[in-house]
Amino acid sequence: METSGDSSGPSNLLLYSLIVLMTVFWSGNYIAGKFALAEISGPLLAVLRITLAGFLIAPLYLTIGHKERHARRPGDFLKLTGLGVLGVTLNQMFFIVGLSLTSVAHASIIVGITPILVLIIAAIVGQERLTLQKIAGMLVALCGVGILQISNGHSSGATLVGDFVIFCGALVFAMYTVFSKPVSVRLGAMTINFFAYIGGALIIAPATLWLSRGLHFSGVSARAWLGLLYLSALGSLASYIIYSWALKSVPASRVASFSYLQPVLATLMAIPLLNERLSAPLVAGGAIALAGVALTERG
Repeated sequence: METSGDSSGPSNLLLYSLIVLMTVFWSGNYIAGKFALAEISGPLLAVLRITLAGFLIAPLYLTIGHKERHARRPGDFLKLTGLGVLGVTLNQMFFIVGLSLTSVAHASIIVGITPILVLIIAAIVGQERLTLQKIAGMLVALCGVGILQISNGHSSGATLVGDFVIFCGALVFAMYTVFSKPVSVRLGAMTINFFAYIGGALIIAPATLWLSRGLHFSGVSARAWLGLLYLSALGSLASYIIYSWALKSVPASRVASFSYLQPVLATLMAIPLLNERLSAPLVAGGAIALAGVALTERG
C-alpha cells in the first residue's frame, strides 16, 4: 500500500526537481565509470568509490547531520550498517564490476527495471499491492530484457556475465529501497548515508588496502581521477542523500521509477563520449523493457 507525502514536507516542485537531478547524476555514472575503468580495475574502483564517499560525507554529517541525531534508537547502528551493505557496498561493487564487463546501453536498461524489482519486494513485505496490470508490465519488461540478451552479439562490449552482475546490483538496490523506506521516514537522509558509507568503508578497508597495492597512483590520468571523484561525490553521495530524503515523502516504487530515464540519458551520453553505437535489437529491447516498466508503474 502506498503512503502519501506529508503536507508539511517539501513542495512537489523542489522534490521532483531534485529527483530529476539525481537521475541525471546517476546517468552520468556510466560515463564516469567507463573513464575510470580504462585505467583502474573494477574491484579497486568500486572500493575506492565507497571509501572516498565516506571521507566526503564525514564533515557534512558533523556540520549538518547533528540535527538528525535525536531521532536515533537503540539498534539503529546495526540496521543502518546492514542497509549500507545492501545499498552502498554490494550495489556499487556490482555496478562497477558489471559495467567493466558490459556496455553502457545494456547496463542502463537493466538498471531501468529496478522499479519492478522494488515493486515485487515491496509487495512481498506488504508495502504495496500487485495488480494484473503490474504483473503484465513485468512480463513485458522481461521480454525486452530477453531481446537484449539475444542481441548481445550486436552490442559492442555487452556480455551476459556483465549484464547479470548489473542485475545483481539492481536487485540489492531494490532491497535497500524497500527496507530503508521506514527508516527514511524516521531518520534524516544525512544520518542514513553517513552510517551507510562510513560502515561500508570500514568493512571493505582490508580489501581496499589489498587491491591498492599494485596500482601506480601517479600513473593514473586526471580523467580517471575525475571519473572516480564524480562517482563518489555526485553519483554516490549527492544522489543517495536526495534518494533517502525523497523516500520520506514519496512511495518507494515511485522514487525508483525515475530510473527508467537512465537508459535514455546514459545512452545519449555514451554515443558521443564513448563511441557506443545503437542497433535495432538494442533499441527494440530497450523500448519494450521500459514500456513494461511504465505499464507496471501505472498499474
